[in-house]
Amino acid sequence: MDDKTQTAFRARITARLTEIDEEDARGEAGQATVELDQQAVGRLSRQDALQSQAMARATHARRDIERRRLRAALTRLDEGEFGWCEDCGEEIATARLTLDPAITRCISCARG
Repeated sequence: MDDKTQTAFRARITARLTEIDEEDARGEAGQATVELDQQAVGRLSRQDALQSQAMARATHARRDIERRRLRAALTRLDEGEFGWCEDCGEEIATARLTLDPAITRCISCARG
């Protein structure tokens, strides 16, 4: 993989990490503690709030996983290992990396 392609992947990964940070900032309110005040919020409204809170936390957890995978991809770029299968050592197709730059295995190894 040439330097121009690596630079493009680095920019794409960095942009996605920025998007994830922005999504986290917007999602913080949804993870706030749900108050137990039955006078202010009815039972069903509270259940809805708890469900929304659980969904917000699950979404945050998925973003954390994606963030770790993307940071690992940046590390592989820095170390010259980006684009190479961690199992067999063969080059991962650029089209596959374009779909998900955090991929660590070629299609053959991913299929098993």
